Amino acid sequence: MDSFGIIHFWSFLSAGILLNLTPGTDTMYILGRSMALGTRAGVLSALGISTGAMIHTLAAASGLSLVLASSAAAFSMVKYCGALYLVYLGIRMFFSPAAGPQHGRGDGACNSRHVYLSGIITNVLNPKVALFFLAFLPQFIDPGYPYTMLSFLLLGSTFIVTGTCWCVLLAVYSARFSGLLQKNGRGGILFARLSGLVFVGLGVKLALMER
Repeated sequence: MDSFGIIHFWSFLSAGILLNLTPGTDTMYILGRSMALGTRAGVLSALGISTGAMIHTLAAASGLSLVLASSAAAFSMVKYCGALYLVYLGIRMFFSPAAGPQHGRGDGACNSRHVYLSGIITNVLNPKVALFFLAFLPQFIDPGYPYTMLSFLLLGSTFIVTGTCWCVLLAVYSARFSGLLQKNGRGGILFARLSGLVFVGLGVKLALMER
C-alpha cells in the first residue's frame, strides 16, 4: 500500500501494533484506573488517551510538535505540568474516601467526564508522546508527496485505532480480574491506594525524564 504518500504501510502497521503492545505509561495508567474504579473508568481512560494521541498527531502534522523538539524550555514546561497532574491524580486517588469495591462499577458511580478528560490531559502533557509521533510517522511518509499532513493523519489514525482496541481490552479484562479479587469491603480500597502510588510514581518518572 503506497498511496496517499504512505510507504511501507504493512511494516508501519506491524511496528505500530508491537509498540502498542509494549507496556508503558499509558498501560500503567489504564490498569490503575480499571483495577481501582472499574470497567467504565478504564474504557473512558483508554478513550481519553486515544483522544490525546489524536491531538499529538494533529500537532505533529501541523508542525506544532517541532516547538517541543527544538525548545528545551517548552519541553520542560509540558513535562512538569504533566508530572504534577499525575501526582495530583495519585494523591487524590490514594486519599479518596469513596474508594471501594463498587466504586466506578455501578451506574453513574464514576464521574465519566472527569475520567475521560483526565486521560486526555495525561497524554497531551507527556512530551515524549509528541516527540514519538514526530519521529516515528515521517519514516513511512514519502517526502515528495505534496499533502504530507494527510499522510500524517492517516498513519496516526491507524496507530491510534489499533492502540485503542488493545487498551480497551486491557481495561475490560483488568477490571474483571480486580473484581474477582475484591471479595471483601477493603479490596477496592487497597486497589485505589496502590493505583494512587502508581500514579505518583509515573509522575515522578515523567519529571525525571530526559529529552
